[in-house]
Amino acid sequence: MADEDFKRLAAMAYDISGIVLGEHKKELVYSRISRRVRKLGLRDFREYCVYLDQNQALEMNEFVNSITTNLTSFFRESHHFEYLAKEVIPLWKKQNKNQPIRIWSSACSTGPEPYSIAITLHKNMPVSQYNIKILATDLDSDVLAKGKAGVYPLADIEQLPRDYLSCFQQNTKSGMGLVKPDIRELVQFNRLNLLGPWPMKHKFDVIFCRNVVIYFNKETQKELFERLADQLNDGGYLFIGHSESLNGMTSRFISKGRTIYQKVG
Repeated sequence: MADEDFKRLAAMAYDISGIVLGEHKKELVYSRISRRVRKLGLRDFREYCVYLDQNQALEMNEFVNSITTNLTSFFRESHHFEYLAKEVIPLWKKQNKNQPIRIWSSACSTGPEPYSIAITLHKNMPVSQYNIKILATDLDSDVLAKGKAGVYPLADIEQLPRDYLSCFQQNTKSGMGLVKPDIRELVQFNRLNLLGPWPMKHKFDVIFCRNVVIYFNKETQKELFERLADQLNDGGYLFIGHSESLNGMTSRFISKGRTIYQKVG
């Protein structure tokens, strides 16, 4: 892959998704896009750049799916879910049961994050008595399909606390587990580009936006955090990734400790 090809692909990635592909990502791009080059029967990356230019409507989704990184697991950064269970859910249990509870998993990947949220709610409050909806979005249509299916290898599930295993239908013969319907029905999966328009009409009580902004430049990060603040109810909570921070980004949140923030206005 010539430097010129990489620069063209990086520019397209930034224009479409806001993702910054620096030189240190060159090997990753080579690995991911070479699969598309082979599958399409093209000779090299230069031909792929031309193909992408000429067939954007057809290929752009495949290109985006190839360059996005989807590292995820159930109850990743477990202190977020502990805070949700011990600090946030008790407040919700005191409010009117008809008052909507809205949660957004804004980069949900294959679904472990929104399902971890749903399991946390299920185990700590009578969810059927409340008006609860969890929106799960991602840019990658392939991972969204996996999330909607709710099927995961038992190796990913068996590491969970025993009490949580009851939320899955396990099939030892196939080696897979299915998220049970009462958990799945809490989550709605939709495709969304975080840097594009947001069609949601209502604000959220909690937003998970974890390990996302590390792929954006500082200007884009600030813009995204401001939009997330706008999308939260006053007093709502924002959970971000372990290597991320709001310091110097926005003054609209106060820290509640360990990458947990509360909107103050």
